[in-house]
Amino acid sequence: MVDLDSEVPPLPPRYRFRDLLLGDQGWQNDDRVQVEFYVNENTFKERLKLFFIKNQRSSLRIRLFNFSLKLLSCMLYIVRVLLDNSNKNKGTWSSIIWVERSLPLWGLQVTVALISLLETILLSYLSYKGNIWEQILRIPFILEIINTVPFIITIFWPPLRDLFVPVFLNCWLAKHALENMINDLHRAIQRTQSAMFNQVLILISTLLCLIFTCICGIQHLERAGNNLTLFDSLYFCIVTFSTVGFGDVTPQIWQSKLLVVIMICVALVVLPIQFEQLAYLWMERQKSGGNYSRHRAQTEKHVVLCVSSLKIDLLMDFLNEFYAHPRLQDYYVVILCPTEMDVQVRRVLQIPMWSQRVIYLQGSALKDQDLLRAKMDDAEACFILSSRCEVDRTAADHQTILRAWAVKDFAPNCPLYVQILKPENKFHVKFADHVVCEEEFKYAMLALNCICPATSTLITLLVHTSRGQEGQQSPEQWQKMYGRCSGNEVYHIKMEESLFFAEYERKSFTYASFHAHKKFGVCLIGVKREDNKNILLNPGPRYIMSSTDTCFYIHVTKEENSAFKQHEQLEKLRKYKSSYHGPSRLPVHSIIASMGTVAIDLQDASCHSTSGANLTLPSEVSKEGRRPSIAPVLELADNANIQPCDLLSDQSEDETNPSDDECSDAKEYTKGYPPNSPYIGSSPTFCHLLPEKVPFCCLRLDKGCQHNYYEDAKAYGFKNKVIIVAAETAGNGLYNFIVPLRAYYRPKKELNPIILLLDNPPDMHFLDAICWFPMVYYMVGCIDNLDDLLKCGVTFAANMVVVDKESTMSAEEDYMADAKTIVNVQTLFRLFSSLSIITELTHPANMRFMQFRAKDCYSLALSKLEKKERERGSNLAFMFRLPFAAGRVFSISMLDTLLYQSFVKDYMISITRLLLGLDTTPGSGFLCSSQISISVEEWEDTKEIKETSSNRNNHRNSTSSDQSDHPLLRRKSMQWARRLSRKVPRHSNKTAERISQQRMTLCRRSERQELAELVKNRMKHLGLSTAGYDEMNDHQNTLSYILINPSPDTRLELNDVVYLIRPDPLSYVPANASSRKSSFCNTTGQDSRDDTQL
Repeated sequence: MVDLDSEVPPLPPRYRFRDLLLGDQGWQNDDRVQVEFYVNENTFKERLKLFFIKNQRSSLRIRLFNFSLKLLSCMLYIVRVLLDNSNKNKGTWSSIIWVERSLPLWGLQVTVALISLLETILLSYLSYKGNIWEQILRIPFILEIINTVPFIITIFWPPLRDLFVPVFLNCWLAKHALENMINDLHRAIQRTQSAMFNQVLILISTLLCLIFTCICGIQHLERAGNNLTLFDSLYFCIVTFSTVGFGDVTPQIWQSKLLVVIMICVALVVLPIQFEQLAYLWMERQKSGGNYSRHRAQTEKHVVLCVSSLKIDLLMDFLNEFYAHPRLQDYYVVILCPTEMDVQVRRVLQIPMWSQRVIYLQGSALKDQDLLRAKMDDAEACFILSSRCEVDRTAADHQTILRAWAVKDFAPNCPLYVQILKPENKFHVKFADHVVCEEEFKYAMLALNCICPATSTLITLLVHTSRGQEGQQSPEQWQKMYGRCSGNEVYHIKMEESLFFAEYERKSFTYASFHAHKKFGVCLIGVKREDNKNILLNPGPRYIMSSTDTCFYIHVTKEENSAFKQHEQLEKLRKYKSSYHGPSRLPVHSIIASMGTVAIDLQDASCHSTSGANLTLPSEVSKEGRRPSIAPVLELADNANIQPCDLLSDQSEDETNPSDDECSDAKEYTKGYPPNSPYIGSSPTFCHLLPEKVPFCCLRLDKGCQHNYYEDAKAYGFKNKVIIVAAETAGNGLYNFIVPLRAYYRPKKELNPIILLLDNPPDMHFLDAICWFPMVYYMVGCIDNLDDLLKCGVTFAANMVVVDKESTMSAEEDYMADAKTIVNVQTLFRLFSSLSIITELTHPANMRFMQFRAKDCYSLALSKLEKKERERGSNLAFMFRLPFAAGRVFSISMLDTLLYQSFVKDYMISITRLLLGLDTTPGSGFLCSSQISISVEEWEDTKEIKETSSNRNNHRNSTSSDQSDHPLLRRKSMQWARRLSRKVPRHSNKTAERISQQRMTLCRRSERQELAELVKNRMKHLGLSTAGYDEMNDHQNTLSYILINPSPDTRLELNDVVYLIRPDPLSYVPANASSRKSSFCNTTGQDSRDDTQL
């Protein structure tokens, strides 16, 4: 039974909620206690303290009244001096003690003194904290007593009304009130006060108080001497304090002389202290950068550059690219960096060209105060760059993300240009107007370098602003042409506003591209509809141009800065025919014709299956025969005129007439979107995939499993040469290397096996993403281990891609970050001379060490040329280095200009992503290349023509077929090097020179043989066949370079590689096609002709 005493009794009625609602007021009679808060502040003293001291606004008014009162007392003293008749007691001591003071003036001074005394006593009482002497012995209190008490005494004792009182000392009290007033002012307006402003104000007020005290004191004391006026006393003080000392006005009595000595001593003590504090604050302000003026921000335009650490290379790349555009010359650049300014950066910013336009602020983008100093809310744009030299690149991205969030929160309307390092962090800054992910662009560019040679050089030259003046002072013809073509950039214009393209309205894109290049030398690469945000690269002949379209073209300058001159067509045609030198010298616009709806009309042109996408030239026609003509490109696409084969078609495509073996192999691959993406934000790309994903054990190249027993690349028996990627870790960015090489528009027969040589094993997440791609393997090894290189198939590799390691990007000496990569690549270059090595470096300046040969005269001459171009102010001085010109080396920092250029050209990132295959837009084309080839018999005929032409012995982006030790190209280059170096005499002994060259060749050959024996011994030790290693195959004497948008009359030569933008094959698939396979077979011949040259 439950104990009734333990039960909880019900609540009394006054605590019931029901009774409260019914209006029961019994609870109000309860014995409750009312608590009052802030009782002490309700006292009379606390209320006075709140009004006079604590409250910012009322305290500011009190300070202002006190300051005005002190100034009034000083003005009354001056009035008294001016009205005083000092001749009455001239030369006596009584003139110093007694003065003449009129009754109204005495009344005003007494009133001011009384108010000041009462205010001082009240403030002392309110500030009293238990120590009375602390209040009494303060200097302001003592001065207040001296200047006010004598006037109060004269009220009760009238004979003392003419007693002298040093009222001019109130200037020091006015100075003290002014300092307190400024502090209250900053508190009242809720703004951080400027220490520099306060210190300058204190210095000026101190100097004025010293001068005013000296003027009034000498004037009064000299009443017993020369009886100086206020102006004479002012003249004397200025001359004395300025150390001039004319001597025409001097004090006569010892009291005046003593006062001058005292004031000079005080000035020598007080003023240096003030100047020292001011200099210290000035130095600190120089470090922090001060503030960007609000008035300037509202009247001038500026952009803000946010970085975690500012290096001189980063700064100069930004400034040179940003100010390369004419309309940005009046912009200011505000740099916001948390670290102190570097010595080199400080030296550069002191140059007049930059000191007037660049403002450095030391601060953090995470602080609103610093963003306010930079006037971020008024900025035209904000560039947020990551520190790529950090060891932890993920942490660097996290800092960039927080900066972007802080800027977006503070200034939502400010356009953001963000650089991110890791692709998995890109989605955090998706809200930014423009984002460049470094690893995405880096790996995509490395991948395209393997199938389109020198793509990195092509993209780098396109995104750099240049006038094409580089190399024009060089005697080498190829350097002049290479430098002149490097000035081409991508521009845009409305078709209806264009003189280049307006006449091609309602014509096909191919027609407009061909004729615009032939007539104006302008390379049309893409368009954008007015109602569509997507840019289409070469949409093909079925795309009809509209007047509202935006045209994107490559040219030396934009159309608005071009002058048009009409030429007679007959004269142009005559010049064109006279400059033709045989079948190996096809003009550029002939190749463009083959990209349109009609191919080049060449005799005996047949569709032979060749290895790779090559342009096979026909044999030379007889002298009596007429040169084959170019059929006109049709204005509109006509299927009847589309030939089933053309010279630029991809004859290796397995969808065109496949054999039985090829059909059986083709069943192993499908086309679709990759099922797994390693990170959020990757653009979906249609790729060649496997029907089923490969087990993870089969992805390991050097270890057998239950599915296969292969342990090296040679055992797999690949039909095509492999592509090896040497990286430290399998980051998510490496996924973008695989996707462009497995894109659906790449022929299946030309897919190269991809082998990832990794220092660290990849994680399961990455393997799950790549296991759907065909012929992708990985191997744990290091690039500096010869056994690992041989196992992964370096002896029969098409390309060796060396990615800069993240762990070596940070070094005590900045440029030493690439040391290990450079030495490893140089070792590969010496061991495998025929291997095509593509290297990524951190610093562009280190490209001069790639394929380094200390005694090569031609390399030394190129080094001198680079120095001369840098002295001329070129931003692309490194472009003449042979490894960069050939696309064998690049630095991702060279793509920083892509982000800077987007401020003026907001389409550059989109176009670059389309060219690199990072984005795929329906109807947009893709970048590829085709190499010109010729038979041996025709080469012999062409070689004779080549030797007679001194200006045609340099191949544009090609390798020389002459494998002799001294080819014609090298011989001319050596002579040019001697002319630059001036080290070799003009009349040298030819016999001695020939013997020296033979000795060098013999030494070089013996060294190669020694290295070859080393490699062969290691291959035999590993059980590998040495048949694929050719120790004497040396391509070190080749030369390659890029010509962007060459002249229409430029003659193509043997081994030239033509860059093409082919249209999207899927855009021409018939809607009623039974299968995608048949669609590709029906449209292959057509698609291969719808290309645009880049």
